[in-house]
Amino acid sequence: MTISANRVWFDDETMWVGLADGRCLGVPLAWFPRLLASTPAQRAALEISASGYGLHWEDLDEDISVSGLLHGQGDRTVKHWTTA
Repeated sequence: MTISANRVWFDDETMWVGLADGRCLGVPLAWFPRLLASTPAQRAALEISASGYGLHWEDLDEDISVSGLLHGQGDRTVKHWTTA
């Protein structure tokens, strides 16, 4: 059984995800630096995929899977540093 999202909302420190099975998952915004640094309006501009398995913020270039959240995974972006 795959769990899907049907609602997302935020407070100052947490992203809340309402799941189709009735549970509510709270995730620290600190896990996702792009969301933490964004404005409330940018956070509100999310798309929940038709399946409910993914969360997407076009303007922030952020994609989060519900499965990843349930497994305790935060931002898995690898930063590549270059030297001048």
